[in-house]
Amino acid sequence: MLTTEKLTKSFKTRNAVSDVSLSIPQGQMVGVIGRSGAGKSTLLRMVNRLAEPTDGRITFEGRDVTALRGSALLEWRATCAMVFQQFNLVGRLDVLTNVLTGRLYHHGFVASMLQLFTASERAFAIRALDRLGMAHTALQQADTLSGGQMQRVAIARALVQEPRILLADEPIASLDPLNAKVVMDALRTINREDGITVVCNLHTLDTARSYCDRIIGLKDGVLVFDGTPEMLTQEMAREIYGAEADGAFAEGLTSTSLGGVPAKQRLTERDLAKNAQLGMAAS
Repeated sequence: MLTTEKLTKSFKTRNAVSDVSLSIPQGQMVGVIGRSGAGKSTLLRMVNRLAEPTDGRITFEGRDVTALRGSALLEWRATCAMVFQQFNLVGRLDVLTNVLTGRLYHHGFVASMLQLFTASERAFAIRALDRLGMAHTALQQADTLSGGQMQRVAIARALVQEPRILLADEPIASLDPLNAKVVMDALRTINREDGITVVCNLHTLDTARSYCDRIIGLKDGVLVFDGTPEMLTQEMAREIYGAEADGAFAEGLTSTSLGGVPAKQRLTERDLAKNAQLGMAAS
């Protein structure tokens, strides 16, 4: 169980996140929605301890995460992996080495940069890439990949950390619809097959409703919605987004819609799982 208790982050005269209290069971897939500047990224960065809370507490399985320092903090960041919108790959390194940097906590910085990885770790990294349909790019320089490919490599890097929690900060915001769908299918498959908790910031409502077990809505840093996709009505969306809500629900094409298929004709969960496997194999 991951919990936050009255978690707050203040910047000078304003709160980016205010008194957010959550309890997230292991294995749940959670979508965090809200307008730009609502505090979504700040919330995830605090959970990973990339940003220090001004007030409040984070706990995981009874352990006070906000009190961690030094090696214990590094261990937490390995347990709670982070995937970023901008991928954060080292472009001049090959894909396999980028993935193996996810073993940083287990080796240390110098060993990782000198590529002192064991054969079993390399095999582990190849398997992670293969799950994401990217094994064929292992020796390719990272900056030659497309955006969607880079994001899948970033997810593979997170997987070799052997995390219990995977935080994804707007992972499809800069991707085209096809790659966005492949990435979201991959996150869903990892969540289902590995039992890893996934908390994902998303910028389209239909994506959150299609992929997530639970949706959290932030408005001006305040938690205003916490419920199932079915509970995210148009009225509640208007509360979260204001005037933008009607447009968000009326979109015929969204970040995860293909070929002009409206959100109402979305595939079932079982179909999505099958398509994730087919899409990865095809790529």
